Amino acid sequence: MLYLGIDQHARQLTISLRNEEGDVLMARQVSTKPEKINAFFQRLTRERLGSDESFLAVVEVCGFNDWLIRMLRDYRCHKVILIQPEVRKKQKTDRRDAAALSELLWVNRDRLLAGKPVRGLRQVDIASTTDQENRRLTMLRKDAGRTRTRIINMIKHILRRHNLHWEMPTKTFPTRPAIAWLKGLVLPEIDQLELNHLLVDLEHAQQRLNELEEKLAERCGTSETATLLSPMQGVGHYTATALACRVGRVERFPRSRSLANYWGLTPGCRNSGEKNQRLGSITKSGSDMARWLLAQVAYQTLKKDKKLRQW
Repeated sequence: MLYLGIDQHARQLTISLRNEEGDVLMARQVSTKPEKINAFFQRLTRERLGSDESFLAVVEVCGFNDWLIRMLRDYRCHKVILIQPEVRKKQKTDRRDAAALSELLWVNRDRLLAGKPVRGLRQVDIASTTDQENRRLTMLRKDAGRTRTRIINMIKHILRRHNLHWEMPTKTFPTRPAIAWLKGLVLPEIDQLELNHLLVDLEHAQQRLNELEEKLAERCGTSETATLLSPMQGVGHYTATALACRVGRVERFPRSRSLANYWGLTPGCRNSGEKNQRLGSITKSGSDMARWLLAQVAYQTLKKDKKLRQW
């Protein structure tokens, strides 16, 4: 078994390869151009690996790990370990980072192969393709909702600037009567131009939102975890799908509290010596979106559940 540490960047990979004794066999940089990276891994499997041998790889998580993880699996990689990067050091180079990753992998090889945790090393679970797609879809839905809200606020600001919000035919906005009224509104030249552009943007944002909602409803129906979450009060297709894909494989959490800790909902602590109950605010170490959605669900539940609200 060989042990490969990879420091990944957009244009190049810095790699450090060790053998069973922990000695560095190779330390170099490889371009991420498809022809060059494929040629490198072909030489690696041909020259360094026997017919029945494989290698372990460790990579720090970033926003573009997907293609590299797929490629490693195509070239006889036994297992890919994805980890959170450490605190940035004062003396940092790509070669040092790759060497440190390969050494970390070699030292803890037995525990990592057995799927056991390593103290001080935060491993990242590699989500399934469906969960990765659902995460992107729910982020698109969140961005679309924010864009729509921003456009609505800009339209309201124009009306307030001219004290016209009292004349809107409906209290809520956007509604069909309100949009029809806005289209017939006469304003100064620049304000009229801005309002016309915002109305076009609002129509596009609403169309985008509707398309995403349809896709979320379709995806929610095919997810077992999302189906379990949907009947809960305040949980729709969007919330259920977003939470389900961020839970992933629920069996990786040994206790229910582990999920709360994973999402950063448990209080931090600084217990030392005689101070054994020094608790702080929640850690906020997990998914920002999961915490935000759970807060929205709590607001909706409190509006409808009188007993819970009183408690």
